[in-house]
Amino acid sequence: MARVSRQDPEQFSQQRAHPVDEVLPVGKLTLYGFQHVLAFYAGAVIVPIVLGNALGLSREELVYLINADLLTCGIASIIQALGVWKIGARLPLVQGVTFTAVSPMIAIGLGAGGGTAGLLVVYGAVITAGIATFLVAPFFSKLVKYFPPIVIGTILTVIGLTLIPQGLQDAAGGAQLKGHAEYGDPKNLAYALGTLLFILLIVRLGKPYLSSLAVLLGLVAGTGVAWLLGDVDFGGVKNADWFGVSTPFHYGMPKFELFPIIAMVVVMLITMVETTGDVYAIGEITRKKVDNATVANALRADGVATVLGGVFNSFPYVAFAENIGLVRMSRVMSRFVVVAAGGFMIVMGLLPKAGSVVAAIPHPVLGGAAIAMFGMVAAVGIQILGKVDLREERNALILAVSLAAALLPNAVAPFFERMPEDVRAVLNSGITLGSLTAVLLNLFFNVFTRRKTMEIDWDEIEGDEPAETHEPFGAHGPADPYAPQAHPGPHTPQGPHHPQGPHHPQGGPDWGIPGR
Repeated sequence: MARVSRQDPEQFSQQRAHPVDEVLPVGKLTLYGFQHVLAFYAGAVIVPIVLGNALGLSREELVYLINADLLTCGIASIIQALGVWKIGARLPLVQGVTFTAVSPMIAIGLGAGGGTAGLLVVYGAVITAGIATFLVAPFFSKLVKYFPPIVIGTILTVIGLTLIPQGLQDAAGGAQLKGHAEYGDPKNLAYALGTLLFILLIVRLGKPYLSSLAVLLGLVAGTGVAWLLGDVDFGGVKNADWFGVSTPFHYGMPKFELFPIIAMVVVMLITMVETTGDVYAIGEITRKKVDNATVANALRADGVATVLGGVFNSFPYVAFAENIGLVRMSRVMSRFVVVAAGGFMIVMGLLPKAGSVVAAIPHPVLGGAAIAMFGMVAAVGIQILGKVDLREERNALILAVSLAAALLPNAVAPFFERMPEDVRAVLNSGITLGSLTAVLLNLFFNVFTRRKTMEIDWDEIEGDEPAETHEPFGAHGPADPYAPQAHPGPHTPQGPHHPQGPHHPQGGPDWGIPGR
C-alpha cells in the first residue's frame, strides 16, 4: 500500500476515485458486506428482543419484530451509504436501531398498557420523531461548530467504553444467562477468548486480504468449534419460515400521544449528536473530508430511516458504532461494501431461515469479536483526542467529567430508579449522559466565554491522503496513515492566533482531511 505524495485533493480526485467511492469486485463486496452483517447482527436484534420481552410480546410477535428490524436496517444502510438526493452521507456507515431509545420505548410501551397496544404508541412517537429529525437536520448541522474534537473524541470514547461491557457480557454467555450457573462459565470465556485470539492471529500473521476478513473468519471459526463441541443449536433454522414480508402498520395504525412524542424527540436529538460523532469518526478513518452538508445528509437519512422504522414495525435508527470499529480494523473503506451489507440484511429480513443461521452464532463467540470492535470505537475516539491539548484544564475536565457521567447508570443504578419515569427513560443511558455532559461542558467552558480554546491547529495535517482500501495492511509497503508523523501530538506549537473549536471561522471543526 504505497503512500500517495502530498497533492491537491482536486488533483487527486482526477487521478482516481477516493477509496470511499471505489467499487470493489463482486467477490470482495460479498465477503466484506457479509462481514459487516455478522458484526452488526447481535447489536441489531438485541433491541427488538429486549423491547419485545419487556412489553410481553409472544414468540411469534418477537420473531416478526426481528425480521422487520433487519429489513429496515438494510434499506436504511443503503440509503445512508449510497445516498439519494440530499439524504445519506455517502460514507461506509451501517444503520441500526439506537440503544439510546430502548429505555424510553419500554417506558412508553408499558405506560400504554404493554403488548401490541404499547407498540402502537411507540410507533406514533417514532414516526413523529423521525419527521422532526429530517426537518431539523440542516439546522442541526450548522451547530457542528459546537462539536470540536474534544467533544467528538469524548463522545466516541464514551460510546466505545459503554459498548465494551456488552461485548464482555456476551463473552460470559449473554444477558439471558444472568442469574444462572452457566453465566461466566469457563467454557463461555474460552470460546470468547479463542475467537478474539484467532482474530488477532489473523491480523498479525495473515496476508492483507485475510486480515481484512479477520472478524468474519473469527466468527466462522468460533462457531465451527462450538458446533463440533455440541454448543450450537440450529433447531431454529428448521422451524423458521422460508419467506416472510413485514407489512406497513402490521399491528394497527399508530397512536400519537404528546408526552411519548416529546420523549422520543429528545432521544433523537441525542442520537443526532451521536450520529455527528460517527460521521466525523468515519471521516477520520477514511480520510474523507466531512462538512456541514455531509452531517445534514447523514441526519436526514436517520430521519427517513426512523420514519420507515415506525411504518414497518421497527424503531429509531442511527449509524452503528460497531461497524465503524470494523472499518477501522479492516481498512476496507468502500461505501459500496455497506450497500452490499444492506442487501444481505434485506434478504435476511425477507428470509427468516437465513437470519436464523446467523442467529445461531453463540453469544460467547460474538462477544469475543465484539470486544475487539467496540474497543476500536473507543480507540478512534482516543485518536481524535490526540489532536486536543489535554494539558489545557478545560479540555481535560470535559473529558474527565463526561467519562464519569457515562459510567453512572451502570455504577449507581438505584439513583435512576428513584427518578420520575419520564426522566429515567431519557437519562438512564451511559451514552446519553456522557454525550450530553460533553456538549454542555464545552458550551460552558469554550462557547459562553471569550477565552480562546488552545488546541492543535488542524490545518497542519491538511496534506494527509486517503489510503488504499482492499490491501489494508500495507501489501506494497509499511506506510501507515495513522503514523505519528502524520498527526502532530499535543506538543505542537500553538498560540492565540490558532483558535480551535467553536470559534473556527468555517463554522465547524477542521478535520484536516482532504475531500475528493
